[in-house]
Amino acid sequence: MNGVLIMMIGVSLLALFLAIISLLWGIKNKQFDDDRKFTILNDSEDALKDAIILEKRKKELLNKK
Repeated sequence: MNGVLIMMIGVSLLALFLAIISLLWGIKNKQFDDDRKFTILNDSEDALKDAIILEKRKKELLNKK
């Protein structure tokens, strides 16, 4: 019984270690940085209107098919 408990603790610690390493790797390689959100928030009105028109055209083409 003690051997199983020790093995479960060891596997849990190994999984925790791997999770922390992968999180730090992701932060180091900028996996969590969202550079596009700032450009989307600062779009001009004309760009947003163009995007709406393009979405309408896309929906119309999909409805025709």
